[in-house]
Amino acid sequence: MAVKTDQRGNSRVVFERGIPAQMMGIDGTWRRECTMEDVSESGAKLTIDGSVEGLHLKEFFLLLSSTGLAYRRCELAWVNGDQIGVNFLKIGEKKKKARSTAVGA
Repeated sequence: MAVKTDQRGNSRVVFERGIPAQMMGIDGTWRRECTMEDVSESGAKLTIDGSVEGLHLKEFFLLLSSTGLAYRRCELAWVNGDQIGVNFLKIGEKKKKARSTAVGA
């Protein structure tokens, strides 16, 4: 495990072998095994097991425990082959974004 600083100045923990995790659709209709390669306070880099084709990746859960008790709500930031970058969403963040967009319209 190593700590590095990314382009945005965030401290990022890089895992030598990765941490097993699962991605799950917000509505629970799909799941994919993945490996968390690195993580920061604001997001993570994941390597996906299998295809992401046809999955609704705009917003999903990253399950960090087998019981599902440790999780983060995520939105897709970027895709590069079988790796994706995700931003962690804070509670109420989507509502605030939607509300500010509606007011500015």
